[in-house]
Amino acid sequence: MAEKKPGASHEENVRVLDAGALRALAHPLRVQIYDILSQYGAQTASTLAERTGESTGATSYHLRALAKHDLIREVEGRGSARERWWERPVGPVSFGNPEALKTPSGRAATQVVITEYMNRRHQQLLRYLSEGLRGADDEWREVSMLSTATARLTPEQLSELTQRIQAIIDETVDAYRHQDADNVRPVTIRADIFPLPTEGNLT
Repeated sequence: MAEKKPGASHEENVRVLDAGALRALAHPLRVQIYDILSQYGAQTASTLAERTGESTGATSYHLRALAKHDLIREVEGRGSARERWWERPVGPVSFGNPEALKTPSGRAATQVVITEYMNRRHQQLLRYLSEGLRGADDEWREVSMLSTATARLTPEQLSELTQRIQAIIDETVDAYRHQDADNVRPVTIRADIFPLPTEGNLT
């Protein structure tokens, strides 16, 4: 599984997190902090505390833990000794390290990271649906898309499909990476494409 920060170019090399970085990230609050920095940009321990409902001491501690493995970095030229700003470096990141998956600890860390990451995405989707049912953000709801479909494909056809969709996502991210205006807000782009269980084994 790969995660891409808005502003990252598809031409940049994907950083495959090593076992140490995966273990450092394998904590629910750290995944949440990392994802907030990816989606909303630079934050301080105080702003993260407000967004997560945790104490400033807790967010500060986890920020330092993430920084030790270069998962995040301090924003140069911004903030002070008492108010440090942190950002997620631009560039795609992969949570699937083949070497890490060969060890029990590596598999456990990978599972925690991916599970927490997807749980957060799922909660964001449920919140969006709830607000949509209440009539909030009608303008945004009308131009959003939630769609599922099923096709019968070969591995080669699946590869072609994922590459085409990824190219559209990359083009959009590259085109609007620096956009900043009154009516601009972060938009999550999900592409879940995977094979279903074979007939006779549907559980």
